[in-house]
Amino acid sequence: MLTFFGAHVLGRPVAVSAGSVIEVLGRVGLGEHAVRTSLNRMVKRGLLERHRQGRKMYFALSAHAAEVLEDGRERIWRADVVNRNWDGRWTLVGFSLPEDWRRERHDLRSRLIWAGFGPLQNGLWVAPGMVDVAAAVAGLGLEAHIRVFGGSLLPPTQVRDVLEQAFDVPAMAARYQAFLDRWDTAGDADRGGGAGCPDAAAGLPDDLARQLVLHSDWLELVRRDPHLPAEHLPEGWPAMRAEAVFRDLAGRWERPAAAEAARILDTLPLG
Repeated sequence: MLTFFGAHVLGRPVAVSAGSVIEVLGRVGLGEHAVRTSLNRMVKRGLLERHRQGRKMYFALSAHAAEVLEDGRERIWRADVVNRNWDGRWTLVGFSLPEDWRRERHDLRSRLIWAGFGPLQNGLWVAPGMVDVAAAVAGLGLEAHIRVFGGSLLPPTQVRDVLEQAFDVPAMAARYQAFLDRWDTAGDADRGGGAGCPDAAAGLPDDLARQLVLHSDWLELVRRDPHLPAEHLPEGWPAMRAEAVFRDLAGRWERPAAAEAARILDTLPLG
């Protein structure tokens, strides 16, 4: 749902009808009930706003959702999947929350993961580079419980030790490899299947559906990637190849997907 709104609604002063959202997401296998339930849930979470015109219900992005999606767009299009210009500095966040603050702890950890942090030890999280932690945790109301530091490692601590302890590097590599297994048409050709349509696109009806599934898969990867320094990653790190595959397919499907979305979407101009 967020992928759809990010690709075809973000930055436009419009709301889209529930019916057209149902039609678009039906192309990737989501039923009407599931789509309506998701729309209502996103309204309750403050991500969407309802607008009624006659008997039709339209949905627009909230200011908060637009901010989240802009951040996602930044990660997808303007930042390399690995950090090629790391200066050796780290950001550390220490926190201590009351035991019964489970939701607050979950929200804080989610924000830290999105900002590129990993848990080094109990209550201490670390990220390569200088991270704007105040912006990352804004709105949680936890500033009094957080301590932020910046600096560099000193012997005997080694960069590889920190990466291995704070981040599950093998699991990250496996996720990128799984993406390549689904989307890399060159890999299909190497296996004798011929290049052209990736395995993940088989059965999808058009380029709009392919675009939404591709973008959703890629965003799920990059939102969990801490942007680790390239020089400290294992040889043959698959993220760079995965990024090239994503950008190639996304570029191939962008214009036909936009044309199909424009044909389908029933929009309501706002303010």
